[in-house]
Amino acid sequence: MPKLIHPTGGEGLACLRAMRTVTAGDGAAQRLLMALDTDPDTLAPISPRELAAAVTTPGMAEQLVHALIVGALADGEPDPAAYERLQGFATALGVSPPGLRTLRLLVEQHMLLFRLDFLRRSHIADMVRDTYKHRGGIRAVAEALLGQRGLHEDKELAARFAALGTLPKDSFGYVYYDHCRANGFAFPGERGGFPYAGAYHDMTHVLSGYGITPDGELLLGGFMAGFKQSHPFYVVLLTALLWGAGINVTPLSQPHLTGMLAKDGLADGFIAAIERGSRVNTDLSDNWDFWPLMPLPLEEARRRLGIAA
Repeated sequence: MPKLIHPTGGEGLACLRAMRTVTAGDGAAQRLLMALDTDPDTLAPISPRELAAAVTTPGMAEQLVHALIVGALADGEPDPAAYERLQGFATALGVSPPGLRTLRLLVEQHMLLFRLDFLRRSHIADMVRDTYKHRGGIRAVAEALLGQRGLHEDKELAARFAALGTLPKDSFGYVYYDHCRANGFAFPGERGGFPYAGAYHDMTHVLSGYGITPDGELLLGGFMAGFKQSHPFYVVLLTALLWGAGINVTPLSQPHLTGMLAKDGLADGFIAAIERGSRVNTDLSDNWDFWPLMPLPLEEARRRLGIAA
């Protein structure tokens, strides 16, 4: 994901006014992205023309529209009027990222099209493509899906993951093994396990240190968006849908929670997690060969991947 831009001065103030115009959920962006000591309640609305004149930093327009999309979902399903204001800003800025179409389909309640539009750019589609390309074509895809539903097992693959339990206890492999066993998560190859192409998810929990609570999953989403090269915003969008709007777009059951980004400090942590993930030197979601790192001490594995404490 491109590194976050920190607008300052007049540009930062204009961005903050745009966020205030669309939604009131702007505190974290004000503190971390703009470094402005301004009471958002005192800010006047901004017109699309005025915003377009103020936003000049390359890449800032698309980042702002992405931030506005997240803001529109931060406290529940988006208000159509807020979406219209957001669309007006995007048009004036001359950007139309795919996430804007996804949001429009949700606002207009085209739920099937909304889900399809989201899924085709999501990490779920990436896992399917990765399985098809690197694990054996359509048969491997079918076996992975059946395995996650408990209808198929690959004993050889499962045994390879289970053998991580014999590694030294400070190794990346053992800590991952313990994380899965302690939380009741099946390994790839076991019935009910993640597809092999999705194993990186729990490995990233271990490497990042973010837990499996809803708060931890939200922060993990930011961290993953930071290192992901293919449609990184859709990882951010997933967290906004799940934990902001309370809309589950995954094939797994999820707790129904809304407004989590409004929790004290969580939005700040989410932005920090994106920046931390952007410093990782490998896209862990893209056919990452994790096996050579498994015997290494966890801290050494983190160091080699550029993962900061």
